[in-house]
Amino acid sequence: MGYIDSELSKLGTVKVGRLMNRREFVRMGAAVPLAAKLPVATPKRKQPNVLYVFSDQHRQCSLPGQPHNGAIAPNIAKFGHENLSFNQCISNYPVCSPYRGMLMSGLWPMQSGIVDNAMQLPTTVGSIGHAFSDAGYDTSYIGKWHLARNDGNFIPTGAGRQGFKDWHVWARTNPHFDKSFTFDPNTGARIQPKGYNCTLMTDQAVEFIHSRAAEAKPWMVMLSWNPPHPPFGDAPNAEKALMRPENLPLRPNVKLNASHSNALESETRLREVQRNYFAHIAAVDLEFARLLKALDETGQTKDTIVIYTSDHGEMMGSQGYMDKRLPWEESCNVPFMVRYPGVTPREKTSDILFSTIDIYPTLCGLAGIPIPPHCRGRDLSGAMRGEPIQPPASVFLMHISKDHATDGDENVAPLFRGIRTNRHTYAIANDGRWCLYDNQEDPFQQNNLVDEASTVDLRENLEKLILNWMKQAEDSFPLVSLSGKLSVHANEAATLPVIGTDSRS
Repeated sequence: MGYIDSELSKLGTVKVGRLMNRREFVRMGAAVPLAAKLPVATPKRKQPNVLYVFSDQHRQCSLPGQPHNGAIAPNIAKFGHENLSFNQCISNYPVCSPYRGMLMSGLWPMQSGIVDNAMQLPTTVGSIGHAFSDAGYDTSYIGKWHLARNDGNFIPTGAGRQGFKDWHVWARTNPHFDKSFTFDPNTGARIQPKGYNCTLMTDQAVEFIHSRAAEAKPWMVMLSWNPPHPPFGDAPNAEKALMRPENLPLRPNVKLNASHSNALESETRLREVQRNYFAHIAAVDLEFARLLKALDETGQTKDTIVIYTSDHGEMMGSQGYMDKRLPWEESCNVPFMVRYPGVTPREKTSDILFSTIDIYPTLCGLAGIPIPPHCRGRDLSGAMRGEPIQPPASVFLMHISKDHATDGDENVAPLFRGIRTNRHTYAIANDGRWCLYDNQEDPFQQNNLVDEASTVDLRENLEKLILNWMKQAEDSFPLVSLSGKLSVHANEAATLPVIGTDSRS
């Protein structure tokens, strides 16, 4: 039995087939006339198209095949299994707007000013939209924007669109049915169609893909879905019906009755929330299949880089927390899958550390366009081509600000700076050392080593790396004054490289 067959067998193939057929019939009906007008052959492009798809709050451990997991996503799973998947893609700052700020600008939050949600991305940052547009791409942004003080305001043609020419930004995306709205990109007239907003956004992306099939000019689409971001309870009923809460496994590090205010006290309630979260993932999976189908139908698959990822994860009761903004794997480790036919390896996983700040330069490198010199991350496109590279030894973790937090309890997640290596996670909060985990020996991060005498040398090494990252990111977090016990001082930092391997970390 193949990998995907085994995933489908968990549900019953007939049930999944019937669901797919019904929903595909409804959704694809509008695309049929477009498909019928397509030419037999598509033009040869000098550079690849780019379809960058990111959902919101989809954690790596909620991919099919991961342990203690009930997620149903056969299309995403098949895509990841057949192509290149990164197991250690880390969201440096696991919150919606800071992720988008790094993705769009190639700058750290302290440099772009996007240090929390509901903040305005400056028009002077040299965005990824401009980088691709300047390289001759037809650029499109569809979905959740979340880089303005008020996402409900129309952004007219001009600098505020950050280099994206085809503009379909959606507002009020947290309610997933009927209440989200977008705008006529030319007039600004408000458009509020009925339906699941993930489906409506995908409709626009499918239409764009079909409309560009006969064009020789390469295109880039960034498609930002809101699910599986909360509210979890408004997932489509058809996907909710695929699973029973009592049958879903809980991760070993789930804790109930935690002392802070956004913990869940009831296992019954947690299982229901988890069922709804997985149902949104199942719905996202169907939309992802529609995108791949559109590329196949229009003959653009071989010319298109396709990426599926997410901005950050979701704790879902692990360590006693819900939500994100935390250094644990459930919050910061996200999927990252890439397909570039004939270029990226097939059926391969990579354990190379890869983080948000690296995405902008890596996409440019993979597409073969100039990387703007202001980008602070690394071009890891060589790793995506299967070439030997010197891998990063660590990536930076942070939670900078709670001033603009709009999701959950603003006082739950402490401010912290931290680091993730291939083996360890270490975080220092605003009141001192917080947590240290050996992720190799303790994959569910249940044994905090931060106060162990045996880890003194390890902590010293990791603290040097954190301080070095802080200098590169122009971060003034008062690490030295936290507890008076840190073994490294700011003037001793910035002497260690942030690339290369280190056996101690």
